[in-house]
Amino acid sequence: MINNIYLESIKKQLLYYKTIGEKAIEQLEPEQLFVSVNEDTNSIAVIIKHLSGNMLSRWTDFLTTDGEKEWRNRDSEFEETINTKEELMTSWNKGWDCFFNAINSLTPDQLETIIYIRNEGHSVMEAINRQLAHYPYHIGQIVFYAKMLKQTEWNSLSIPKNKSNSYNAEKFAKEKSIKNFTDDELDKLKK
Repeated sequence: MINNIYLESIKKQLLYYKTIGEKAIEQLEPEQLFVSVNEDTNSIAVIIKHLSGNMLSRWTDFLTTDGEKEWRNRDSEFEETINTKEELMTSWNKGWDCFFNAINSLTPDQLETIIYIRNEGHSVMEAINRQLAHYPYHIGQIVFYAKMLKQTEWNSLSIPKNKSNSYNAEKFAKEKSIKNFTDDELDKLKK
């Protein structure tokens, strides 16, 4: 039972971060997605390209092949080769679809299965946790960068500044319940 809860939680957590990334991207003009402030900074487009490349490598045939695929060229993920927002979002969705298809195909008993990433064995659960740290790290970069690039008012993706008290009051006005924190948050983001 705990493995079922874990899988559902992972799906909700990563859908939440995917949605936050998309909501940040939506607030920018298309050309802003390709801005890089210096040679050591990746544009949002490059971050998305890297995320997609990682997801495709890690989650394609992940139970039977190494997570660092021979066909992956990680270094090229950090080169500006995508030119339009449409191409960029196609890459974004291709990566996320690969990830969610892999996670949705899992059964709870497979979480202890050993898989490999660069010849290093991980349980499936460890590999998922590794990505649960990696993907939100990059989503945070996207959000931070988007906030810096946005030239008009930023629409908050979480609790807005100076709104913690009203947010908490709303939460504590409800009956206690057992649910994932993303249940309400995803509904708010979709509006």
